[in-house]
Amino acid sequence: MGSEWVQMRKRQMQVHQEATASVLQSQHRMGNVPNASNACCFCWCCCCSCSCLTVRTDDEKIQKNTYERRTEGIANCDDSPKPTLEDATTWTMSFQRLMKSPAGRSCFRQFLRTEFSEENMMFWLACEELKKETNKTVVEEKVKQIYEDFISILSPKEVSLDSHVRDVINKNMLEPTSHTFEDAQQQIYTLMQRDSYPRYINSTTYADLLRDLAEPPPTTEP
Repeated sequence: MGSEWVQMRKRQMQVHQEATASVLQSQHRMGNVPNASNACCFCWCCCCSCSCLTVRTDDEKIQKNTYERRTEGIANCDDSPKPTLEDATTWTMSFQRLMKSPAGRSCFRQFLRTEFSEENMMFWLACEELKKETNKTVVEEKVKQIYEDFISILSPKEVSLDSHVRDVINKNMLEPTSHTFEDAQQQIYTLMQRDSYPRYINSTTYADLLRDLAEPPPTTEP
């Protein structure tokens, strides 16, 4: 898997470089040659100001469309089993309580969607599923998919990780296991706990949920 992953990254870089060369040739023919300071310097961070950003933008659009097709029809809080008032009330006690509740995770995920950070929960859940897998071949496939969906800078659903954790992931990718993303998963868990969780507990979304659960069910006329 390690050598296959390395070859995959090499092929990806080659495709980008070839596409960029085509863009530069087209600009040259049109007399619009970029300055040397803006020459393409393809890198992982794509922080330079160069024509490769155009290629990257096109790739992001393609991957975003693919992702959106893959996530169409995601169940939201209304579609999942409804929590009890007692269960929902305990979510204020700790983030751990909320994350242990299937209904809690579902409702919190819906809230994250409104904040455009649903990928954090999706990544965490994917890592949980990965840790349950024991088949080596399946583990390698899932590791590759998780990397492409949430770690790659080309993914529209890239999660926010620091450079140290990214270095750990890159090393782990050489010999993938069910714990390849353990450090990254913990960092995203902490991010949700410190950032999004307090806002959710203090949101009108959560208050409305408690109010709806507290209301008695409508009685039917005999």
